[in-house]
Amino acid sequence: MEEEPQRRPGGPSRRPLNRLAMHVERLPLPGAKLLSLPAFADSRGYFKEMFSSSRYRDAGITDDFVQDNVSFSRRGVLRGLHGDFRMSKLVGVLAGEAFDVIVDVRPGSPTRGHWHGVTLRGEDHWQIYVPAGFLHGFLALSDDVLFLYKQSALYDPAAEFGVRWDDDDLAIAWPTGANGAVLSAKDAVNPSARSLGLLD
Repeated sequence: MEEEPQRRPGGPSRRPLNRLAMHVERLPLPGAKLLSLPAFADSRGYFKEMFSSSRYRDAGITDDFVQDNVSFSRRGVLRGLHGDFRMSKLVGVLAGEAFDVIVDVRPGSPTRGHWHGVTLRGEDHWQIYVPAGFLHGFLALSDDVLFLYKQSALYDPAAEFGVRWDDDDLAIAWPTGANGAVLSAKDAVNPSARSLGLLD
């Protein structure tokens, strides 16, 4: 699949920390959004509100998020690609830097099989809203990455599925470098998207 545009570090959405409104930017895959959170900094550090239902509702995100997860990853760890058609996600990096990827596999979507990548840094205070029907994964680019997921359905291993991170049809341009990716035993044997009937 043709490579999707990627947001590079230092791109046009970088903004000062002291701002009042959450900035919302539509991503190329319909329904997906990049959110820039208000953060308030002084000599001690910063404070930010991670979630407010009214603020997100105003941004068109009305999902009922019912579970929060945090993962810690070393440099080179790649988690994904994971999917669950029941749930949407709100994801972001709390500390460190990661290349975050979403893939549209919704039946009938005009962008089915297309991906989009965003480099997320803790200091940028960005989140990605991932609609239901998307695959998600990320690659840790810094020595330590603390990653937050909010999800709109409780985890159910019977509903979750995985897709190869290096699927030939998806052709995701992961910035792995010469060292490749560090995978879990489970992710290392994920099948292709086409074998799961996720592509037209």
